[in-house]
Amino acid sequence: MAVKLRLTRMGRRHRPFFRLNAVDGRTPRDGKVLERLGHYDPLEKDDAKQIVLKRDRIEYWLSQGAVPSDTVSEILLRNGIKHKYAEEKKARQAKARKLAHDKGKLFTATERILADKKKAAVEAEAAAAAAAAEAKAKAEAEEAKAKAEAEEAKAKEEEAKAKAKEEEAKAEEEEAKPETPEAS
Repeated sequence: MAVKLRLTRMGRRHRPFFRLNAVDGRTPRDGKVLERLGHYDPLEKDDAKQIVLKRDRIEYWLSQGAVPSDTVSEILLRNGIKHKYAEEKKARQAKARKLAHDKGKLFTATERILADKKKAAVEAEAAAAAAAAEAKAKAEAEEAKAKAEAEEAKAKEEEAKAKAKEEEAKAEEEEAKPETPEAS
């Protein structure tokens, strides 16, 4: 018979209360209990009353090979009861984390959140750099356009001056020509 240490839900709706029991692994959650080992009241304000455990009996069942559920394991560790299953679970998690990191994947939700934040920051930085580059290019384009317009205006002005000089020269030539008598 495989003995498990797990919680049984008691209490009413919206007011949970859990008993820590040693049970046969094949029984349902609220099934037959081998022994009551304590209780856990998550809504209790006083820490001393929140978790009440029979340490000696829990240690006895652990020494007999009882396997605690994940939640019970955490409760036991918080209350200073160390057991080999917690160490094994920690080793399995470390191995799984290492395998995930070797494959380039993220292992926990926290790592995913941090990666998403980092990615968002990089994207925001890239967007800011692109916007700055676009603004710089726009300013350079406007400057080049203004320069081209200024050169065009200067060229037109020089062309107008050249035409004026040409007309002036023609006028001077006409004035300088001696008047010839008209044949009558």
